[in-house]
Amino acid sequence: MKEGFTKYIFIILVIIIICLAVYKIYQNNSEKPEENIVNEVVQDTIKSNDIRIGITNFDTMNPLLSNNRDILQIDRLIYEPLITLDENYQAKLCLASECSKIDNKTYVIKIDTNKRWQDGTPFMAKDIQFTIDRLKEGKSIYSYNVQYISSIEILDASTVKIYLSQEQPFFEYYLTFPILCNSQYINKDMNTSTEIPLGTGMYKIESIEGNNIKLTKNEKWWNRGENDPKAENITINIYSQMGEVYNSFKLGNIDFINTSNTSVEDYIGTIGYGKNEYKGRELDYISLNCNNNILKYPEVRKAISYLIDKNNIVSSVYNNKKYISDFPLDYGSFLYTEQESQFAYDIEKAKQVLTDAGWVYKNRRWQKTENRVTTRISLNVVVEKDNENRVKVAENIIDKLNEIGLNAKIEKVSQARYNQYLENKNYDIIITGILNSYTPDLNSFFGNGNIANYSNQEMTTILNEVNNITDQKVLIEKYKRIVEIYNNDVPYIFLYRNRNIVVHDQNLTGEIYPTNYNIFNGIKTWVRR
Repeated sequence: MKEGFTKYIFIILVIIIICLAVYKIYQNNSEKPEENIVNEVVQDTIKSNDIRIGITNFDTMNPLLSNNRDILQIDRLIYEPLITLDENYQAKLCLASECSKIDNKTYVIKIDTNKRWQDGTPFMAKDIQFTIDRLKEGKSIYSYNVQYISSIEILDASTVKIYLSQEQPFFEYYLTFPILCNSQYINKDMNTSTEIPLGTGMYKIESIEGNNIKLTKNEKWWNRGENDPKAENITINIYSQMGEVYNSFKLGNIDFINTSNTSVEDYIGTIGYGKNEYKGRELDYISLNCNNNILKYPEVRKAISYLIDKNNIVSSVYNNKKYISDFPLDYGSFLYTEQESQFAYDIEKAKQVLTDAGWVYKNRRWQKTENRVTTRISLNVVVEKDNENRVKVAENIIDKLNEIGLNAKIEKVSQARYNQYLENKNYDIIITGILNSYTPDLNSFFGNGNIANYSNQEMTTILNEVNNITDQKVLIEKYKRIVEIYNNDVPYIFLYRNRNIVVHDQNLTGEIYPTNYNIFNGIKTWVRR
C-alpha cells in the first residue's frame, strides 16, 4: 500500500516538472525583444531588385540584326520605336512626339531632342534616317516595315519627312521598329561591329559575358517617374536548348520563360509557378471563292459556316492548344469587341438558311432552280497534302458538309499546286493561313484583289475611309460595321489562332499581362520576393 502511494507521488512530481519546463519555454519565446519581431517582418517583405530570364538560340542584342524572337521582345526594354502599341494594340507616340499625314504618301515625324541615348547624347532626326537606311538594306526582320518608304528627308534636327512609293493604310503601325544611334556607327559597319548598341529605353545593356547578359535601369530614360521600373536589374541566362531552360526554372534559377510550347507543364510540372496565355497572330481560316457558281450565293457560304465545328476541330486535331477565332482582329485589337460567334455549329440552322433562300434537298443533295436552270451543290476543298493537321481539318469539314448533302470532296495537292490555286484564285474552298499584321488594315481580306474574289461596295468605301479617321469612337463604329457586313456576307470562315505562354516563378509579382507585341507588358511593376 505504501509503495503504491509513493509511486503516485513520484508521477505527480514528474508531471509538475514537465509543466514548469513547458511554461518556461513559452515565457522565453513571449519575451523575445520587440525589435527582433519587427526585423523578422521587414526581412520577409524585402524584395529582390533582379529579374532572371531564360532564353535559347542567342544571336545578337542588335535589334536590327537579331532573328531570335525572345531577344526581339527583350530589346523592347532597351530600344524604342517612333510609335509603340499598347496592350489593346492601339498606336501610341513613343520617340515620336508627332506623326502627321500630309497626303496619302507623305508623312512628317517630329521628335523631342530632349530625349537622350543611354550615353547622354540627344536623340536626333538623323538617327531615324540612319535606321531606315539600314532597314532598307533588307537584312532585318523589320525591313518589311519600310518596304514602301521611297525616301526620307531631314527638315531639321527634330523633324523628318517620309515619302512612300504607294499608299500604306495605317502607316503609323509600321513605325514600330526600334531606332538605333547614328553617331555610334559613323565609319563603322553595323553588321560586323562588336559594340553594344545604344538605346533610349528603360533598361540598358550593362554587360555581355559568357552565357549571361545583364541589363540595368537606364537612369537617363526620358519616361521615368511613374513609369520607372521597380527592378534595378534583369539578368538574361543563355542556354543551348529549351530542356535546360525548363530545368533551370524548376531549380529556381530563372523567374520568367516565354514559350509557344502549349504542353510546358509536361516539362516543369503543374505547381509553383504562374502561367499567362496570350493570343498569337498565326491565323488559320477557310477562304470561300465568291466567284464560284455555287459559292456566289451568300446563303451557301452561311450554311457552310454553321457546319464548321470549330470546337471539335480544336479539340480533336489540336488537343485544345489553339484559340478559336471569329475575326482577324480578335487577337486583342481595340477595334474588335469579343462577342458570341454568329455562326456556332448548328446543322438545323444550316439547313434552314438554304431552305429560306429557295434551295431544296432532293435526291440526297441540295439544288436550286432559277430561270429554268438548276444548280446542284458540289464542292471541292483544297488543302496542301504535306500539312498533316490541315488535312485532318479538311477531313473534319468534309464529313460535316456531306452529313447534310452538300456533296463535298477533299483535294490534297502539292505545295506548288496549292500556291497556284491561291495565286490564280480558282478553287472552290481552300484552307489557308496568315500571320496577322499588327495594323488593323483589312484590305488583304476584304479589299481589291483579295483571295476570296469578294466584293462589297459599302465595305470598300469603309476600308478607304478608316485610314484617314483619327477619332477613336468613329473608328470603332466603322469597324463595328465592317464586322456586321462580314457576318452577312461570310467570304471567309476564321478558324483558330496560335496560343503562346509566359510562365513565371510564383515569387515574381506584379502586373503580368503579356501581349504578342510586348510580353513584358506591366514590367514596371514586377519584383521578385
